[in-house]
Amino acid sequence: MARTIGGPSPRRGSDLPRAYVETYGCQMNIADGELMQGILDGAGYRIASSPEEADVILVNTCAIRENAERRVIGRVGQLSGLKRAKPDLVLGVTGCMAQRMGEELLAKASAVDLVMGPDGYRSLPEKLAALREGGSPEGEPAGASSAGTASGDSCSSGFRTAVPGNGRRRGLQLAVLDLDLDENYAGLETRRSEGPSAWVPIQRGCNHRCTFCIVPYVRGSEKNRDPAEIIAEIRRLAAAGVSEVTLLGQTVNSYGRGEWGFPRLLRSVARIDGIRRVRFTSPHPNDLSEELVEVMATEPSVCEQLHLPVQSGSDRVLRRMLRRYTVESFMAKVELARSAIDDLALSTDVIVAFPDETEEEFEATLDLMRDVRFDDAFTYKYSPRPGTPATRLPAGQFIGPEIGSRRLSELIDVTREIQAEINRDEVGRVEEVLVEREARYPGQLLGRTRRNKVVAFASDRLRPGDYARVKLDSTTGATFAGHESPFADELLAHAAG
Repeated sequence: MARTIGGPSPRRGSDLPRAYVETYGCQMNIADGELMQGILDGAGYRIASSPEEADVILVNTCAIRENAERRVIGRVGQLSGLKRAKPDLVLGVTGCMAQRMGEELLAKASAVDLVMGPDGYRSLPEKLAALREGGSPEGEPAGASSAGTASGDSCSSGFRTAVPGNGRRRGLQLAVLDLDLDENYAGLETRRSEGPSAWVPIQRGCNHRCTFCIVPYVRGSEKNRDPAEIIAEIRRLAAAGVSEVTLLGQTVNSYGRGEWGFPRLLRSVARIDGIRRVRFTSPHPNDLSEELVEVMATEPSVCEQLHLPVQSGSDRVLRRMLRRYTVESFMAKVELARSAIDDLALSTDVIVAFPDETEEEFEATLDLMRDVRFDDAFTYKYSPRPGTPATRLPAGQFIGPEIGSRRLSELIDVTREIQAEINRDEVGRVEEVLVEREARYPGQLLGRTRRNKVVAFASDRLRPGDYARVKLDSTTGATFAGHESPFADELLAHAAG
């Protein structure tokens, strides 16, 4: 799903260039979109609220599945039509898909001016200036190394029939694709959407090499931010009115920086004044330690919610995925968390139709889902990603689309049935809800419980960022409808105390 990050900048002069960022994909991509907006805002750009009013359009992309890339290609085609009315428009593609396809994307989409991977954003103003002014970044020839990339890395630049002296490039394309082993964007401000919640990246890249996953190849190895910088950022967020933060990393609980492991960081964040809720995603099961679970169980600000990707219910499939755990060890992690954390809500990720998955192994995955009874699950059919080890498995092991789609449909049915049963049992409970935004219908608000359940309810006195005690009246199976509980203010005061 596409997401427009933030809103228009305060008006600082009609002559300033306008930039629009449209983001696809995961929470880390959303955070990257906010980072790019902060970089551009600091460089003198106004942030546009629509592509039609922009001088620069950046499509921030995902590469985790083929369908996501197809959607982006279609969207780039739509946006390229704006160039007919505005020839000086700069169209860029950033993020994981840009890193994966690289200069191939420039060749396939002639309307694209800039392709930039996740480690190139610090140099974004410089590269946009080169494109808008019709030449290479100042002080360097095309193709030379540039500021914002790692020492020894390079900015790859290509020209197509450049016309000098016309005030704006004609045909210049730039690709910034090198991975930087040290880039964590220290010292840069983001420009976040308004609201009570914030994504806070603590880690970039990944050291795991799951055979199906492209993330290490497009985001590089694990890079952990300085804990003091993370804590200072969250204190600034709290001072600005944010009360809920989600710590982000590809395997967030593998975080380590000097004497700081993830449990210590989580405890420190949970104790920051003004932060009422702390979440994190996505952890790896192997790094769910007793110490981490103890922090989750004893720190009141840490929500009773855990996303724990399982991927498969078959030990053989897990070995071929290189997940480095078994079904038995995964179930032990589930028991560890549930025995320590009261009322824990569990969610997961599952992939079906991985190469050579048998019907018996697929049924084992369904059995695991029934045994664990996750509150929610993100379910996928295996999508081959170029360059990943799984794509080199024998061709005869790849499962046809009809079988894959049937297995996915069965998995979704089981997941929804379990989710609906759990949620029906929760009707009648009174939950603390953080109001996130207005709902589709007038007078209705949408919010989330501590356990990450979505609730719609009516109120004419509450606004986004407020907390309320809401009684859950009914459920669709996935979300809830409710009403404010009597004595809500007193209940909230008691909960906060």
